[in-house]
Amino acid sequence: MDHWESLSVEQHGELRVSQAPDARRHFAQIVGAEFVAAAQEFPIFFTKHPETGSFYAGVVLGLKPNENLSGEHGRLTGYRPADLERQGFYLLEDGIVLDRGHAVFAGPDGDRLFDADGTPSATLRRIQHALGTLQAGLPATDAAIRRLLDHKLLEPIDIHLNFDDGSYIQLDGLYTVSLDRLHALPDAAVLDLFRQGDLQLAYAQSGSIGHVRRLARRYNDRLAGPVA
Repeated sequence: MDHWESLSVEQHGELRVSQAPDARRHFAQIVGAEFVAAAQEFPIFFTKHPETGSFYAGVVLGLKPNENLSGEHGRLTGYRPADLERQGFYLLEDGIVLDRGHAVFAGPDGDRLFDADGTPSATLRRIQHALGTLQAGLPATDAAIRRLLDHKLLEPIDIHLNFDDGSYIQLDGLYTVSLDRLHALPDAAVLDLFRQGDLQLAYAQSGSIGHVRRLARRYNDRLAGPVA
C-alpha cells in the first residue's frame, strides 16, 4: 500500500490512465450483471481462487498468461469488463484510492481522470461505475455460484487445442454449467433458479464457450505470422 493515494482533483488533476495493460491480461473476473454482455464476445468460465479454493467467474481473453487475443492489439473494441475498467483503483470506506505503482499509470499516454474544469472525465466516470458494479456484484455473484454448487451444476471442462504448427494448449482449472444436470432438476428447483436470475447466468455462460474457437483461430493466425 506504499503507493496508494486517495483520489482527488488537487493531486491527480493531470493524471492519465492507460488501457495498455489490457494487452497482458488473459483472464478477467466478472460479476453476474456482466454475464449477458460479456457472453457476446468472450468465453465465460468458473474457476477457483488459488488461495481460498472458492469459485469465481471470469472471461478468457487469451490462451496464455500475459497474452490478450481479444480486440485489436490488446485493446478491447467491444465490452470491457469492470475488472479491467477499474485496474489500479479500489474502493475503501472513505472513497476511491489508486495504486500509483500500477501499470495503468506508467506512461504519459492515456486519458485524463479530470476535465480542465476539475470535474470527473468520462474515463473516471467509467471507473466509478465499474467499482460500483464490482462492489454490488461480487456478493450477489458469490451467492449465485453457491446455488449452482448446491445443485451440483458446475463441472470441470477439458479444453485441448491443437494448432497448425503441431503445438497444443491445454486450459486447466476451468468449470462450466452442466446443462444435462440443469435439465434434470425438479421443476421446483428450476423455478427457483429462474426467479433468482441464475438460469440467465447459466445459459449465458454455457453459450459463450464457442468463443474459445475464435481465440484459437487468432492464436493460430499469430503462429503463422504476417501474410507476405
